[in-house]
Amino acid sequence: MKTLIATTLFAFICSLSLNAQLYRSKAGNSSISFFSKAPLEDIEATNKKPTIVLRTTTNDIQFGVPMVGFKFAKPLMEEHFNENYVESDKYPTCTFKGKINETIDYTKDGEHQVTAKGTMNLHGVSKEVEAPGTLIIKGKEITITSTFKMKVADYNIKVPSLYIQNIAEVVDVKVNAVLEPFDKK
Repeated sequence: MKTLIATTLFAFICSLSLNAQLYRSKAGNSSISFFSKAPLEDIEATNKKPTIVLRTTTNDIQFGVPMVGFKFAKPLMEEHFNENYVESDKYPTCTFKGKINETIDYTKDGEHQVTAKGTMNLHGVSKEVEAPGTLIIKGKEITITSTFKMKVADYNIKVPSLYIQNIAEVVDVKVNAVLEPFDKK
């Protein structure tokens, strides 16, 4: 699974021109999490293994998130998530390929309110999404944060009627990514 994500992102990086300024997620400093508020039980999970690449010359941004990387408070929740809902064996990765809409001067430190628009592929379903966020440039690091809502049914994730009180129809998703310049070594 890590190989699939790495291969996909490596191909993306290699397809870019040599003059492009590329940034990638800093190992261990980026996460994607979700929160499901439901009448019977709140569910929260965090994934600290996303791979994120930003091409500053074009504002292209790409995420790859291994589904088995989401960690839950209860092991049984994690098992149900991977086996019954997102079917991680069949759909191992969630991806986003898009573009930051605003023009940013990446050579200057500062904070920018941005929106990213693109295609998210989850559970075998591709859907156009737009998400607001904050992009902070400080020295050679770029931090991207975003919070948005995602409708579970939009990605054909079925919730059995027995568990309808346990899982929200709409979940809150949070992205916190620290990016550093990509250096081909």
